[in-house]
Amino acid sequence: VQVVESGGGLVQPGGSLRLSCAASGSIDGITSMGWSRQTPGRQREWVARLITGSGKTNYGNTSYAASVKGRFTISRDNAKNTVYLQMTSLNPEDTAKYYCNAAHFLTTYWGQGTQVTVSS
Repeated sequence: VQVVESGGGLVQPGGSLRLSCAASGSIDGITSMGWSRQTPGRQREWVARLITGSGKTNYGNTSYAASVKGRFTISRDNAKNTVYLQMTSLNPEDTAKYYCNAAHFLTTYWGQGTQVTVSS
């Protein structure tokens, strides 16, 4: 399984940005996909998660970190095997490298990350 993020960049406070995460490979075994973020010197912080495994009872469920709930939305385009993170009302504290991950059976696969910088 491979996951590749895109869509990062520089945005002003209060602005919006949409990140994309394209999955490829043995995607049938992916049960959930999500986003985390990390700033230098800090631990990686979980941001959002979407249950993507169609055989799971909570298929389609989403969950968010308290710091982004109400501002970020995770969604999926099944036809494109892509998960999105729509981010609104961005503030400088959201500045980080954002990483996509895919849970495949007992293994979690991570992308290389995409940088989001919120600054005026």
